[in-house]
Amino acid sequence: MTADIAAMSFEDALAELERIVKGLEGGQQKLEDAIGAYERGAALRAHCEAKLAEADARVQAIVAHADGTLSLRSEA
Repeated sequence: MTADIAAMSFEDALAELERIVKGLEGGQQKLEDAIGAYERGAALRAHCEAKLAEADARVQAIVAHADGTLSLRSEA
C-alpha cells in the first residue's frame, strides 16, 4: 500500500487525502473501510509532509546575492 504512495506526486497525494477526508466526514463507510481509509490517509499525510520538507530544504538552500543573482548554498 505505501509503495504506491511513495511514487505519488505531492499534488496527487494531497488530492487523494482530500477525497479520503471527505469520505470519512460523510460517515457512510463501514467501520473496517473507514479504518483502512484512515490508515491510508495517515500514510498520505506523512508523504505530503515529507515532500513539503524536501521542497522547503531546497528553497532554503537558495541564496540571494546583493547583485540579484541566485545560487545554491554550499554545504561547507
